[in-house]
Amino acid sequence: MTPRPSLDSFRRLLRQERDDAWAVRLLRRIVFGIAGAYTLFMLASTSMASFITMAALLALAALVWLLRRRGQLLLGLASTIVTAAMTGYLAAAGDIARGSSGGLLSGQAVFGYWALGGMALLGAWMLKRPRGRRGVTVVLADVLLVGASGVGMVAPLYGVPLGFLGVVGVLMLRSGTFSGVNRREPRLERRGLRRIAAAADTDAR
Repeated sequence: MTPRPSLDSFRRLLRQERDDAWAVRLLRRIVFGIAGAYTLFMLASTSMASFITMAALLALAALVWLLRRRGQLLLGLASTIVTAAMTGYLAAAGDIARGSSGGLLSGQAVFGYWALGGMALLGAWMLKRPRGRRGVTVVLADVLLVGASGVGMVAPLYGVPLGFLGVVGVLMLRSGTFSGVNRREPRLERRGLRRIAAAADTDAR
């Protein structure tokens, strides 16, 4: 009987011959994997906060690994996360500058910024004929949203409306609606001129 492939591979791993590059690389990966898993376990077991942090980091790493071939989606997600953090920080800084911490208005503004960030991310992928890359569309909308949150530090009532106008404006400009309208206008003019010329020819006859 011939040895099974699994037993053959296990024997190659145990022998560690210099000419067997597969066995050498696999042993290194196993060793580093066990060391990394043990380190993460020790860090996560120190406290509840450390456990939550490590779980979040592992989930983020798994998400990045799953979306490693979708660069635009990764760019959009990263921009949305950074924008959420920056808008929350600017809202808190505005509260501290005004002498009121944890105000109701600033809390509503933060949730409004987060909702607009999600709207920009979803809207970029809902465009049928986008002008440019979708991840860049999310970044442009998030930049305007951060600027609107900066305005909201001084005037809290105007932050979210300005952010909404900025996100909607970017989505409209990056969509193919205006380009399609601009392309149709010359065609309609040409058709109208042709009809006028044809009508003039029939009248002359």
